[in-house]
Amino acid sequence: MQEGLIPNVSVDCVVFGFDFTNLNVLLIERNFTDEGIDYADLKLPGDLMMLDEDLDDAAARVLKENTGLSNIYLKQFKSFGSPDRLKKKPRDLVWLRQIDHPEEHVITVAYYSLIDISEKRNDEIILSDNASWYPVHELPDLVMDHAEIIKSALEHLRIELLNKPIGFELLPDKFTLSQMQKLYEVILGTTFDKRNFRKKISSMKYLIPLDEKQVGVAHKPARLYIFSREVYSKTRKDNFDFSV
Repeated sequence: MQEGLIPNVSVDCVVFGFDFTNLNVLLIERNFTDEGIDYADLKLPGDLMMLDEDLDDAAARVLKENTGLSNIYLKQFKSFGSPDRLKKKPRDLVWLRQIDHPEEHVITVAYYSLIDISEKRNDEIILSDNASWYPVHELPDLVMDHAEIIKSALEHLRIELLNKPIGFELLPDKFTLSQMQKLYEVILGTTFDKRNFRKKISSMKYLIPLDEKQVGVAHKPARLYIFSREVYSKTRKDNFDFSV
């Protein structure tokens, strides 16, 4: 194991990305060989903590190493400390021994992050060579307890989305109301009537209409909006319920 790491405390990051169609999660391909057999499976971005960093710094480091991004939405949501969380699958034990990782009790502190991965934002994202996006509702088999971690992250994201305007982290700076509706529908796993949805958001003083419309679209261009953090900071006591 690399020097300077804390052997029994790790961070794992559930990085959500929205592309106007799917809510995706960033996964890292894990490749190794044992007794002539090649293995390839998928895991969350994560690492053991360093001795000289706190949890938030460790999560930000993992995010930066795998996306090239910093200063984006990052929230700690749960810790996972089951004594057998590293031992559920035989191949995980083989991999841990190969990288000289402790096989005993390792506690991971989980974070989720929100990234707009629309075409306009993609040129800012520099994924690590072994990282790819996967639709969160069509995930393959994952290592250790990482499927459980993603499920928990999605549950926390839905709760936050119902009560706070964090969904704007997954949208470009300028967006349409239809794009915003699609985001809420995809994450919450439901559909909204167009009129009812717009009624729900009509009291959002921090949703600012622009004197601009979409360009380069095949359909009638829609008006663009922005999310004003300044207005939100003044009206954040308002509670908006998107439950259906």
